[in-house]
Amino acid sequence: MTLLKFSSLEDESKQNPTLKGHKLVILTPSAPTPGYIDTLQKQFPDLIIEYHKSEWTQAESPFPIKQWKDVTIALTLTYLPQPKDAPKLHYVQLNSAGANHILDHPLFRDTEVEFCSANGVHGLFSPQISEWILLTYLAFNHRLPHYLDLQRQAHWSRGNVDSIEDATAKTVGILGYGAIGRQTARLAVAMGMKVHAYTLHPRPTPESRKDRSWAPAGMGDPDGEFPSKWFSGASKEDLHTFLGSGLDLLVVSTPLTPGTKHLLGKEEFQILYNSSPSINFVDETGHSETCGRTFVSNVARGPVINTDDLIEALETGLIRGAALDVTDPEPLPDGHKLWSTRNVILTPHVSGASTRYNERVLAILEENLGRFGRGERLVNEVSKREGY
Repeated sequence: MTLLKFSSLEDESKQNPTLKGHKLVILTPSAPTPGYIDTLQKQFPDLIIEYHKSEWTQAESPFPIKQWKDVTIALTLTYLPQPKDAPKLHYVQLNSAGANHILDHPLFRDTEVEFCSANGVHGLFSPQISEWILLTYLAFNHRLPHYLDLQRQAHWSRGNVDSIEDATAKTVGILGYGAIGRQTARLAVAMGMKVHAYTLHPRPTPESRKDRSWAPAGMGDPDGEFPSKWFSGASKEDLHTFLGSGLDLLVVSTPLTPGTKHLLGKEEFQILYNSSPSINFVDETGHSETCGRTFVSNVARGPVINTDDLIEALETGLIRGAALDVTDPEPLPDGHKLWSTRNVILTPHVSGASTRYNERVLAILEENLGRFGRGERLVNEVSKREGY
């Protein structure tokens, strides 16, 4: 099946600013904000627009399959039609920053339908995941979980406050310097931290370090100016050089692809431990022990980290602690060992939650509809070769 493939440059022969002949279906759990569809209709007067309620884990089409034959544009999270049922589909806007859940779907794998992620809705276009990363890191350093437990017990105990650390002059390594990583870097630098960035592809020049995706002014790192060091490469050796650069906080924000599954395991945790002098950690009870200095924060996908190796690294002190918004398996079953592993902050995949999430995804859709009508390259295109 051959479908429209967009050029990276503006093509006058493909310009259709009113989107005549196109039909958009919006599949989200909650309806667009009042007036949004009217706003779209004014911008693209010939575009047919439909909204259908669709849950996050929707397995079936929320409307009759036969009606997909006229759909040319879709906004969705999980549900995708089969290629034979949507012969006119040109562009799919995903409601998520990650695309790992659609990589094996025939519509993505076997056609030229353009897929775009919601990359930026978490990092540059909204700050919630970056806030979660630093919130959990600071909460661990300042022992807020312990003090909240004391509050529930109505018990006053300062404990060993001399061992509480602040973030000034600490080094954060960001594994995957995309939208989330760039906004995290902005916040970290504002707190006096140093940033080491890691990307798959080399960024040797100032121009190559710029972010070409769509983002509002004053957020993220569009010029790539915050990292004091850049690392890159697809080999284990390249990754280990980055991990060995003396990290106090390791932020995992890389996409989940076949190449990043179990990217971090026993060997990598050992490198984190060996890369700099260990610290003497004193817990709230006064117990003292030597452990690694690195705190690991995973906001990517659970399988990027080998769970068994992570548990061992925490229990043996190779790393100081971890904040996990994603796990493997997920949902994390009741009674799983990770629940009781020491020095872990766990949340159930909620770091990206925000009352403005839907609004921001729709803003990306609106931007791409304009580009679609002008025959321009869309923002946040998902590479069918690399899977993100």
